[in-house]
Amino acid sequence: MKNISQIILVSFTTLILGACQSNEKNMENNNTIPTIPVEQFFRNAEKTAFSVSPNGSMIAYLAPINSRMNIFVRAIDKDSAQQITFETDRDINSFFWANDNRILFVKDNGGDENFKLYAVDRDGKNPLPLTNFEGVVTQIIDDLEENPNELIVGLNKRVPEIFDPYRLNIVSGELTLLAENPGNIMAWMTDHNGQLRIAITTDGVNSSLLYRETEQDEFTTVITTNFKESLSPLFFTFDNKELYAVSNIGRDKSALVLFDPKTGKEKEEIYTNSEVDIELASYSKKRKVLTAAVYVTDKKQIHFFDSISQSRYQFLESKLLGYEVVVTSVDKAENTFIIRTYSDKSLGAYYVYREDSHKLEKITDVATWIDEQFMADMKPVSYQSRDGLTIHGYLTLPKNAESKNLPVIVNPHGGPWARDVWGYNPEVQFLANRGYAVLQMNFRGSTGYGRAFWEASFKQWGQTMQNDITDGVNWLVDQGIADSSKVAIYGASYGGYATLSGVTVTPDLYACAVDYVGVSNLFTFMQTIPPYWKPFLEMMHEMVGDPSNEQDSLMMREFSPVFNVDKIKTPLFIAQGANDPRVNKAESDQVVEALKQRGVDVLYMVKDNEGHGFRNEENKFEFYNAMEQFLSKHLK
Repeated sequence: MKNISQIILVSFTTLILGACQSNEKNMENNNTIPTIPVEQFFRNAEKTAFSVSPNGSMIAYLAPINSRMNIFVRAIDKDSAQQITFETDRDINSFFWANDNRILFVKDNGGDENFKLYAVDRDGKNPLPLTNFEGVVTQIIDDLEENPNELIVGLNKRVPEIFDPYRLNIVSGELTLLAENPGNIMAWMTDHNGQLRIAITTDGVNSSLLYRETEQDEFTTVITTNFKESLSPLFFTFDNKELYAVSNIGRDKSALVLFDPKTGKEKEEIYTNSEVDIELASYSKKRKVLTAAVYVTDKKQIHFFDSISQSRYQFLESKLLGYEVVVTSVDKAENTFIIRTYSDKSLGAYYVYREDSHKLEKITDVATWIDEQFMADMKPVSYQSRDGLTIHGYLTLPKNAESKNLPVIVNPHGGPWARDVWGYNPEVQFLANRGYAVLQMNFRGSTGYGRAFWEASFKQWGQTMQNDITDGVNWLVDQGIADSSKVAIYGASYGGYATLSGVTVTPDLYACAVDYVGVSNLFTFMQTIPPYWKPFLEMMHEMVGDPSNEQDSLMMREFSPVFNVDKIKTPLFIAQGANDPRVNKAESDQVVEALKQRGVDVLYMVKDNEGHGFRNEENKFEFYNAMEQFLSKHLK
């Protein structure tokens, strides 16, 4: 059973893949930091995304072949592995064991995000495209762990804007429609027996949770909330009668709660944190107990409900001192675990841990070329916005550099309803290695800090959201850390919008700017969203702006960078994927064309085989090499 918030299939390995390599000749003097080649920061991991088979006998993982990530399989107690996929155009995005013999994986075409599902046996035989439909996105609703040959998927095959649930045979590829989406269901959820019991509907602003006792019953609405209040079911209780959910109804910070779908009432608040939202919860499938709640302050935090899980985690932490510890995979017997470590200066390693013998064995380092002694500390910081909000973030200073009058790269995150977290970030380490301080800030609207902080971002693109970024720059200058004449701004997606906004709203603040797949025109952004986002368009109107409303329209025009290019005097570098389904290439084209009409030169990089950000290794290398030259020219 999958979390109902899993709208698109995403990789089981969410850590960014990137690495760096030390220069052996420079290791003699620890005070000397070598200039590490760009390619070492952004090359593919050597081996990653390790996953154990349900019976605990085999391991599968991703490794690059000719710069493309493919799947390899080996016995858990052997070193030799067999390559079972042979993709050459695009990395495999993610994979999982469907049963002890069959592996499923997803990939898109050139970054279009129309993820398709494929199957292959663990020996590479019987490959089969399962959802290879043009323009169709695959969701995983339930992997049906107890049913080795089937799973339930969501496909927008019938209507591009909505997803219908299908039962899919992973051997034959046969699809059986389980229900026809009436047009307003945005997500489906099963119980522990694989029965479709929950549906989430939306009219664009209000969401409803629908419930049925059995699959023979009709769905009935049990609770309706405005999108600002949310009840997000995580999974059923183990008797399949009630729901564990994350809810902010009647509270600012989302809490883990027990919810009764028969009455539509919250029965119990299980756990909450006064500072941040609870993000998710975990459970033991074998022992059928709730194990932990997870939330993020400066770093990831875990609150345990189960002594067995807590003892296991404490044991692993004691053996892997100095690193964050994550369980990435476990066999059905819950005896064999795959463990991943990481820190702010390392992509870490993978381990096999066997519970019955308390034996921990290292599988591999993710990036053997990383030398942590040359990586910089990523330190949590906070500052006050001009209107009194506390803005949390992370400051990375160049290794061994005095924190005074440094050139700075301000790096606002994408989303914008997301957040930066502590951990290894190849972009940040690359920039720090080049002598730049890097400031990442969780400006208003960033997730995890409660409802009020999130709502403070509504219709504030380019306004108070941008002020939070500007205030971070001024804070660094006031602290004496930043050289005010050598500050650049770089961001991707919404961060790209913030970059363009920064050089139009505060044109004298930045010495140069890099916009990576960023929004430039709030009107065309709304018009070019993927079809399966359209049911949320009314919500987007409330959060960003409604072009049909005269006041909003004037605001959107005022804070769309494309209409303010006459203010741009900052050297600008723009990078864009031609197949980007979220931020259409026209967003970048408009800015480039407007600047050219003014006679302003702008560096423009377009990749025809990429989407929302560059994934292919050779394209990443070209982009970051060009960024390095651009920043060096204007900051040094």
